[in-house]
Amino acid sequence: MTWGRDLWDQYENIEKHTQSGLDLTERYVKFVKERVDIELNYAKQLRNLSKKYTRRGGKEELDSKFSNHQAFQDILTELNDYAGQREVVAEKLTTMVCAELTRHLHELKIERKGHLAEYKKAQQNLELSFKCMENSKKKFEKEWREAEKAIQQAERIEQESASTKADVDKAKQLSHLKTHIADECKNDYAANLQKYNTEQKGLYYIEIPSIFNKLQDMDERRVVKLAEGYRLFAETEKVVMPIIAKCLDGINTASSKTSEKQDSQLFIELHKTGLVPPADVEFEDYSQGIKPAGSDTAVNQTKLRIGKKGFFNKKRQKPPSLEDFSHLPPEQRRKRLQQSIDEINKELQKEKDQSVALEKMKEVYVSNSQLGDPNSLEPQMTQTCQTIHTLKGKLAKYEVLSSLQHHQLSQDDPETVPVNTSHNQDNFYEDDDFYEDFDDPLGQCTALYSFDGSGEGTVCMQEGELLTLMEKDQGDGWVRVRRRTGDEGYVPASYVKIS
Repeated sequence: MTWGRDLWDQYENIEKHTQSGLDLTERYVKFVKERVDIELNYAKQLRNLSKKYTRRGGKEELDSKFSNHQAFQDILTELNDYAGQREVVAEKLTTMVCAELTRHLHELKIERKGHLAEYKKAQQNLELSFKCMENSKKKFEKEWREAEKAIQQAERIEQESASTKADVDKAKQLSHLKTHIADECKNDYAANLQKYNTEQKGLYYIEIPSIFNKLQDMDERRVVKLAEGYRLFAETEKVVMPIIAKCLDGINTASSKTSEKQDSQLFIELHKTGLVPPADVEFEDYSQGIKPAGSDTAVNQTKLRIGKKGFFNKKRQKPPSLEDFSHLPPEQRRKRLQQSIDEINKELQKEKDQSVALEKMKEVYVSNSQLGDPNSLEPQMTQTCQTIHTLKGKLAKYEVLSSLQHHQLSQDDPETVPVNTSHNQDNFYEDDDFYEDFDDPLGQCTALYSFDGSGEGTVCMQEGELLTLMEKDQGDGWVRVRRRTGDEGYVPASYVKIS
C-alpha cells in the first residue's frame, strides 16, 4: 500500500500528517534538551555537594585517619564520579539525539516544502490547461451558434422572392465563413480537450502518486530517525550504568572498610600520653609542727624527677631549632621522635644514593675525560658529604632522645612524683629533659664574651667564665654548658672556646 495509489485524493490530510510528524520530532528534541538541562543541573548540584563536605585540612585532616571519616570521603569521591556520569549522559543526549535530530528535521522540512511545491505546480499547470480547454470550448460554442444563424439567414434570404442574386451570394458566403470559423474552433477545442485529458491522466496517475510516495518515504524516514532517538534516550543511560554501578559498589566498599575497633585503637594511639594518674595527697599533720605547704606545691609545681644529684627543678628549655618535642606528653613525644627518625633516614638514604651516583660519574669522567671534567663534581660531592654528616648528627641525636624516651616509658619509675593532670600539660612538661642530668661532661670551655641568656632554654655567662661543656654544636650554632652554680642551658658556639 502506498500513498500515491491509495491516497491520491488526500492531499490535505497528507499535508497535515507530515506536518504533525515534523512537529512531533521538534517537540521530542525540546524534551531531550530539557532532560539535558536537568542532568547538567543535577550533576552540578552533586559536585557542589561533594565539594562542600570534602575535608580541607586542619582538624579534618587529622580525623581522616579514622576509617569512618575516610569512608565518608570515599563516598564523596564516588559521588563526584557519579556526577561525572550524569554529565556524560547529558553530553551524549546532546550530540547523539538533539544535534542529529535537529539536523535531520531541517533536511525534512526542506524536502517536504519541495514536494508540496511540486504538487502545487502540477495542479496549477492542470488548471491552466483546463482554463484553456474551457475557453476553446466556449469559443467553439459561440462560433457554432453564429454559424447556425448565418446558415439560417442565408436560407431565409434565398427563399425570399425579393432577394437579389447578390444578396443570396453574400449570405451564402457569410454562412460558409462562419461555418469554417466554427470548424476551426471545434478542432481547437478538441485538441485542447485531448491535451487536458492527457495532462490530467499524467497528474493523477504519474505525478501525484510520485509526489505522495516521496512524501511517504520522507515520513517513514522521519519515523525511523525518531525511533532511533527514542532508543538512544535509553541507550545513553545503559552505557553509563556499569560505571554508575562501580560508583555504588565503591560506596558499599567504603562502608565495609569502616572498623569501630580500629578507630578506637587509633584514637588511643593518637592521644595516649603515657602518664600515670595522680597519687593520693599525703596527710600533713599540723599538730606535729609541720610547716604548712603552699597551696600550689601539689598543683602548680613543675614535675619533679630524681636523678644522680637528687631532686632538681629545672626551668630551661632547648631552643626551638632542636625540635625535640619536649612540650609533648611522653607517648606522643616518642611517636614524633620516631617519625623524625624515619624522615631523616629517608633523606639520608637519598643523599647516600646521590653520593654513590656522583662517585660513579666521577669514575666515568676519569676514564674518559671527553665526557666531562672530574673536578667539576667536587663542589657537589663536598656539599653532599656535608649534608650526609649533618643528617647523621641529627639522626644520632634523635635516636638518643628516642631511646631515652622509650626507656622512660618502659620502666615503672617509683621515684617519679605524679602531678595533678587537671592542669595544662605544657606546664608539666615544660622541662621533660630529665635525662640531661645523666649526661657525662664532654670537657671544659671558656666564655669569650658575655651572654645575657634571656632567650628560652639559654643560660647567662660572663666573659672569661669557666664552663663545663655538656653538648657540642650539632650544626645549629649552639652548645650546651653548665655553670658552677649548677645552672645549665645553651649558649652560642661562637661565644666560647673549647679547651
